[in-house]
Amino acid sequence: MSDIMIPAGDRELPGYLAVPDGEGPWPAVVIVFEAFGATADMRAQADRFASRGYLAVLPDFYGGAPWVRCVRKAVGEMRAGRGPIYDAVDATRAWLAARDDCTGDVGVCGFCMGGGFALVAAAKYDFQAAAVNYGMLPSRPDEALREACPIVASYGGADPTLRRAAAKLDRALTAGGVPHDVKEYPGAGHGFLTETEAPGLLGPVTKIAFGLGKGREHAPVAWDRIFAFFDAHVAKKSTT
Repeated sequence: MSDIMIPAGDRELPGYLAVPDGEGPWPAVVIVFEAFGATADMRAQADRFASRGYLAVLPDFYGGAPWVRCVRKAVGEMRAGRGPIYDAVDATRAWLAARDDCTGDVGVCGFCMGGGFALVAAAKYDFQAAAVNYGMLPSRPDEALREACPIVASYGGADPTLRRAAAKLDRALTAGGVPHDVKEYPGAGHGFLTETEAPGLLGPVTKIAFGLGKGREHAPVAWDRIFAFFDAHVAKKSTT
């Protein structure tokens, strides 16, 4: 596991690379972080993928700057469906795919804000699959996701910020003929797939307002779904 620099157009982006044990090449995944940035918890998700045989990279789209200085602009880009972070997501994908230790097949996995980026990236770039974890839907999802790669998505039924998002996403992907596995976990809130805790005074606020972390008992089942889906759609060429 190492800190790296990723070429992204006319700049270099800091990132964290997690490499599986053994000998490659391996399928790969781009991890798109939640609003709080490239935290230790997000690095742990890259390590999680590496432990399952995926070359995983967590780009720091904030460039090392504090999240409070960057999050508003990042959320604006996510909602707009375009901007430097999207460009960096694709640059990271291309960098991974070109590595000698990569099979060339790359998925994307996003959490919270990153889930919104991953959902749009699923239709915008050449990913083999996308894992969308409590990600905001694009406007007009039927149109935006019509050409998307296969998507596995997880939402919490007790997440007040994303009411009915799972059902809307399922309908849109079904209408577009996109292979998918969308599930809403009753009683789970936002962020139930990780151990994230909001920093400082935001901690108690996010637990009340978003149910942050509520329903973490559902995480093992959700992760099993994600890896089964990625093994079928991202790792399939490397195992045939």
